[in-house]
Amino acid sequence: MNFAPPSTVLFDLDGTLADTVPLIVATFKRTVSELLGWEPTFDQCKEWIGRSLNETFTRLAPGRADELTAHYLEWNLAQHHAYVRPFDGVAELIDALHAAERPFGVVTSKRHDSALLSLECVGLTGRVPLLATEEDTTAHKPSPEPLLHALRRVGADPADAVYVGDAVVDMQAAQAAGMRSVGVTWGAASVEELTAIEPTAVVHDVAELQTLLGL
Repeated sequence: MNFAPPSTVLFDLDGTLADTVPLIVATFKRTVSELLGWEPTFDQCKEWIGRSLNETFTRLAPGRADELTAHYLEWNLAQHHAYVRPFDGVAELIDALHAAERPFGVVTSKRHDSALLSLECVGLTGRVPLLATEEDTTAHKPSPEPLLHALRRVGADPADAVYVGDAVVDMQAAQAAGMRSVGVTWGAASVEELTAIEPTAVVHDVAELQTLLGL
């Protein structure tokens, strides 16, 4: 594949830089079961990964989004250190980006406090120069606005930037923003789900991603 290294790299967080999917699924199941009285399947839980909590719970139970979100966050934040793990190679990838002096950051649908806690759990506190979270924009993935907001903060051109993520909404947001998109297969979406949305590239481990980015 002819993939010129981008000048700016943006990452999703959940399922991309941090292994948070087991925690998200456990918290989502617990919240829906306790407050709505039914237990979602694993696949149903994964469908919401990458979207904001407010959007997720507004669709599931209109009028109860605030209640569901508060219930979700209380347990989720308390369980971060028990569940969240780093992916092999991510720390080295971040080191390589710093060494290359290439602008990079994280754009996530998580709330700011949750994102900081996830970064702490995988040893990335203070090592990500740009963090854009749910509070920064009114529209969220698959809208391009969070990505465009992050690019404006670093003065980057979408055409020379890439977004790396594990969910279909990540690929859709990147495409809508005019960015290249790289799907990673170690997170929420399957290879088939990612390739169906036709990202610029799909990678299967962090070493492959680092090579693709020219690091």
